[in-house]
Amino acid sequence: MEVEEGERVHARRWLASYPASVAAEIGPERPRDLATLITRSCARNADRAAFTCLGVTIDYATFETLCDAFAAWLAGLELPAGTRVAVMMPNILAWPVAAAGTLKAGMILVPVNPLYTARELKHQLADSGATVLVVMENFAHTFEAVAKETPVEHVCVASAGDCMGARGRLVDFVARHVKRMVPAWRVPGHVPFRAALEAGRKACREGRGARAVPKPEDVALLQYTGGTTGVAKGAVLTHANIASNVAQNLSWLQSAFTSRREPRQLTYLCALPLYHVFALTVTLFTGIEHGTHIVLAPNARDIGSLIAILKRYPISVLPGLSTLFAAMLRHKGFDRINFSRLILTLGGGMATEPDVAKRWQAVTGCAIAEGYGLSEASPVVSANRFDLTAFTGTIGVPLPSTDIVVLDDAGCEMAAGERGEICVKGPQVMREYWKQPDETRAAFTENGYLRTGDIGMMAHDGTLTLIDRRKDMIVVSGFNVYPSEIEAVVCEHPGVRDAAAIAMPDAMSGEVVKLFVVAGDENLDEATIRAWCRERLTNYKRPRSIVFANDLPRSALGKVLRRKLRTGEPA
Repeated sequence: MEVEEGERVHARRWLASYPASVAAEIGPERPRDLATLITRSCARNADRAAFTCLGVTIDYATFETLCDAFAAWLAGLELPAGTRVAVMMPNILAWPVAAAGTLKAGMILVPVNPLYTARELKHQLADSGATVLVVMENFAHTFEAVAKETPVEHVCVASAGDCMGARGRLVDFVARHVKRMVPAWRVPGHVPFRAALEAGRKACREGRGARAVPKPEDVALLQYTGGTTGVAKGAVLTHANIASNVAQNLSWLQSAFTSRREPRQLTYLCALPLYHVFALTVTLFTGIEHGTHIVLAPNARDIGSLIAILKRYPISVLPGLSTLFAAMLRHKGFDRINFSRLILTLGGGMATEPDVAKRWQAVTGCAIAEGYGLSEASPVVSANRFDLTAFTGTIGVPLPSTDIVVLDDAGCEMAAGERGEICVKGPQVMREYWKQPDETRAAFTENGYLRTGDIGMMAHDGTLTLIDRRKDMIVVSGFNVYPSEIEAVVCEHPGVRDAAAIAMPDAMSGEVVKLFVVAGDENLDEATIRAWCRERLTNYKRPRSIVFANDLPRSALGKVLRRKLRTGEPA
């Protein structure tokens, strides 16, 4: 029988495993838009540390002043409500300031991976229709290459030292002239981030600050994802979607303090990039609402810098990925860090390897609590209790106000312990895909459940286990890589007749891309393919292994049989 709306309310068997401090539903007494959430939190926590980056800390009062200034600068551009503002930076202080300012101005935030190639950047800017771009100077040359092919009209260029006061100029000098980290670039008419903030401050002093108060149903965020097709599209997340997930996360956070007292202020390590929805919601917005101190790590690949942060600051909450945890465990000196303040290690983005979880707990004394989510759900939909004493290998139970069913191909609910597609309904689930009505219809069941494309099963007590994921997707250090994108790029080469990409296990990244190529030119070689990909794909999408084949195995309908490629069966 198909799942009906009324049935699930009484079938939430997971509620019996909730701690007494966590309600089944998130209440109405909470901010319904992110601008209000940010403003109220800054008022409540004015004198508390808000963000630290590269040794510089700003409090919530300062953060609000900076956000309001950036919002006022945006308002001064006299752009319409709903203008898309793309933010293309790593985790530096300018990131949360630009994001919060965008939302306070009543505009739509479009996070962009700063490591994108020009081709990838052009697509996201064009598809989102972003007319404002905030980009770190280290990556301005990427935009320069495609500037005339995008709808961007206003460019604000930030630096690592912005929002740091006098020390920021030293940080920028070292980055530009000592470490030479900033490639040459030229973007006519750009506005430096510092100049934008100064113009905004002046506008605020003169009473011309941003006055927007978004409605809960207004769009807050276009979070780009490949979904199951590999065609990059924006998940439309409203203020209510994100604010609901913040409330759900904070409600679930109480499960960490069933047997211990919560410290006056939690300190989060933000090692995951803020353009990733996991970090954006779980660390940034949830952290702001809770008045936490968020320590930003600009480059998570620099494990040495993460170790230095862990030694210097009393980190109490550490969201991460299995590959990040493994990299830290391998680093010399990690086992000598004092982890007495570490309360929570949150695992997401990819499945945590059991061996990594075991070694992590042995060293830190803190079990990894895995959760599950996706961009289309803001992202968190389930999690293990935070008072667990050992890694479970499951993805926990649905969060408050979240309904999850496991369905077969006909839309019928599976019995406990049987495998099917995980489908989700809740206030955090996206409204639609941006300008993709067909994709939107395909993403939901007839009665409004989001199809995740992931295969799992639910136990009698409501605990979820993830069995498999979208059939062909490759997860490289927590980032989704879609074979169809890789194949399309490679097949654009005139010497390639056919191509197929699959996942290949990797000790460092979990998985990497393995590419099969059918050459149409006898002179085509591996070096040529690698050079072609280097110009068109960001690093984690580039194939680590390239195999030349005479043909690819295909079904009667012409679909590539990736199963045969994985097992080495002949075409």
